[in-house]
Amino acid sequence: MNEHLQRHGVLLDIDGVLHVGNEAVDGATEVLQWLRAREVPHRFITNTSTRTAEALAEQLGGMGLDVTADQIFSAVTATQRYLQDRGHQRPLLIVNDTVRAAFSKADSDPEDPDCVVIGDIGPRWNHALLDRLFRALMQGAELIAMHRNRYWQRAEGLCLDIGCYVAGLEYAAQVEATVVGKPNAAFFQLAAADMALDPAQCLMVGDDIDSDVAGAQAAGIRGLLVQTGKYRDTALQRAAATPDAVLPSIAALPDWLQAEGG
Repeated sequence: MNEHLQRHGVLLDIDGVLHVGNEAVDGATEVLQWLRAREVPHRFITNTSTRTAEALAEQLGGMGLDVTADQIFSAVTATQRYLQDRGHQRPLLIVNDTVRAAFSKADSDPEDPDCVVIGDIGPRWNHALLDRLFRALMQGAELIAMHRNRYWQRAEGLCLDIGCYVAGLEYAAQVEATVVGKPNAAFFQLAAADMALDPAQCLMVGDDIDSDVAGAQAAGIRGLLVQTGKYRDTALQRAAATPDAVLPSIAALPDWLQAEGG
């Protein structure tokens, strides 16, 4: 058992790192097995806003990826916690129907919302909906975004994500959104604390230079970038952040960890 490896905690993004579309990334299954066999603490941290942790674990299991729901820190669970902590009772929930039940204790379509919660609703975005959200914000509702990713990777290529709607509402209503998922430092720190580790003992593996790498580094966690999923050379060249390492894929993680151990 390698004591150096046990002193590391590994945070893994899911979409684009473990899988793309409905296919596991080559080597991902073996890397998860490698981490478990060596008792390396690890958690899965994701901005996915269309599935609960339980549904996500089931989906990953169907790809041969052994992940349990209690290992997953998702934007959905972070949003639940934020609403509870802030005492919001009247959220206007702009979320996918697949996760609406997670907010069942709240009035999800109030006349006078105390906050607007934005998740991924795919093609349901339209001008009338944005106008309604704008009016709620102008009346004092807090803008809460599960995340503000610019785009994400599907099997057919890059697709627009909810960040553009968040940014547009911020601009129009002259407000600043509270982002509960990545790159919020508290999101990373919560996952590190769940492993009983300090952020400095952890590293983040992701395919997004902004949300994954820069977000982790701002939380005191090293950020590793993989060249799968949404990774693009141009995005890396434009980014203000510099990854602690760039790996061709998650399959290279064991060798990198062992090299770090000297």
